[in-house]
Amino acid sequence: MRREPTDAERRLWAKLRNYGLGVRFVRQLPIGPYIADFACRAARLVVELDGGQHGTSAAYDQRRDAYLANKGYRVLRLWNPEVLSNTEGVVEMIRLALIEQPSPASLRSAVLSRKRESG
Repeated sequence: MRREPTDAERRLWAKLRNYGLGVRFVRQLPIGPYIADFACRAARLVVELDGGQHGTSAAYDQRRDAYLANKGYRVLRLWNPEVLSNTEGVVEMIRLALIEQPSPASLRSAVLSRKRESG
């Protein structure tokens, strides 16, 4: 995966790398038996990009998220199409998670409702 990122991973990494949001993100961070797509260690935030395969792996994702939460990480799950169609909205969602540290579910609702209102 590190050598062959998806289009969504490439696009998001272009925004996160080199302190793009003022903090350091890393790609493909091993945390226990799992590998986080993107992680900010300082903010204890993991950003996961999910493709179609995750629609059938909800139980696995829940176990994984619970493990990461037990290690002190918050997990923000985003769909690849969401990153590709609303990159700036996704970046804003991550920025808010870094600043406000609300639950990822409330972030998703806030950003998606803003997108619906604007167009």
